[in-house]
Amino acid sequence: MTEPLAGARDLVDDLVGDRAAEWDRTGLIPDDVLRTLSARGLLCAGVPEASGGLGASSAVNGEFTAFVGSRCSSLRSVMTSQGMAAWTIQRLGSAQQHAEYLPKLAGGQLAAVAFSEPEAGSDLSAMTTTIERDDDTVIVRGQKVWTTAAHYADLIVVVGRYGSGAAAVVVPASAPGVTVTRVAQPSGCRAAGHANVTLDEVRLPATAVLGGGQPLMLLVTTALAYGRISVAWGCVGILRACLDAARGHARTRTQFGKRLADHQLVARHLANLLISEQIATRVCEHASRCWDEGSPEMVVATVLAKQVSAVQAAQGAATAVQVLGSAAAHEGHVVERAYRDAKLMELIEGSTEICELILADHAVSMPAT
Repeated sequence: MTEPLAGARDLVDDLVGDRAAEWDRTGLIPDDVLRTLSARGLLCAGVPEASGGLGASSAVNGEFTAFVGSRCSSLRSVMTSQGMAAWTIQRLGSAQQHAEYLPKLAGGQLAAVAFSEPEAGSDLSAMTTTIERDDDTVIVRGQKVWTTAAHYADLIVVVGRYGSGAAAVVVPASAPGVTVTRVAQPSGCRAAGHANVTLDEVRLPATAVLGGGQPLMLLVTTALAYGRISVAWGCVGILRACLDAARGHARTRTQFGKRLADHQLVARHLANLLISEQIATRVCEHASRCWDEGSPEMVVATVLAKQVSAVQAAQGAATAVQVLGSAAAHEGHVVERAYRDAKLMELIEGSTEICELILADHAVSMPAT
């Protein structure tokens, strides 16, 4: 790791240890784990140093995200949510809002970002949550679903309609009118704090509004960009965890008088796992370079990274299950968790199909070579 995240991997290993399976079973990450990582700025390491953060590049933060994802996808999901919240504030907020919120997110508080609604999933244009101006206050009304990390959050960045456009508003989870209800037994990332959020006449200072009056899809795309690249790197972590487990099993398990690794069909599975990990890593590295260089290719590179990495992770986790067989059939096993978690990655921050549509539009608009 480079200097901004010196010691971060050791800290994560100390905090997670062999507890990820327990967290998955109970559906909870201990508060002290999340607060410790937040207080070190590690849940949103890209926050600039001037705002109290670590100022990590996308490349450095991406590799760290993959490392966390290899240990616990639920923890990585909370990390993604925190980073999305910070990124949204950085991109849409004023200097005063940067000073108010970013040091909190890099200094111990927890955050989530609320997009989806009961009738607005992939089609976020159907969003009905409203942010209504009333003199020097705003009133927030609506229902959000499947908001990752909302169960843990101190602050929830809520996206809604605002006048003729859209805005994001920073809502304290403790504000009157806010009800956070955990999603019961999600299939993947069970300890990521997924929750539904009801906003019943929530009155806030108008200064809580970020970037008011923007087109809804522009605002959503801005916030989702961070989530997509973070999920993509998290999928790299899933693949690395699966590869480690599969090759370790294949080296030591003997069948028909020889190691599993020496059976050609099993060897093919291991080769395919390595190929998947390498493909996902390279596409994420390219996307992070685009972020760090401010390249005009950043948006497409990010969607590509998310699409490729999520598909490779889902396929790779299934391959790892095949290699381990019944050894991976126990609840909480790293590969069993990866199998469930990876599928969820094909759905969140833009489903596989939505990403394909975006990439298809890009392909059609590209000039001839």
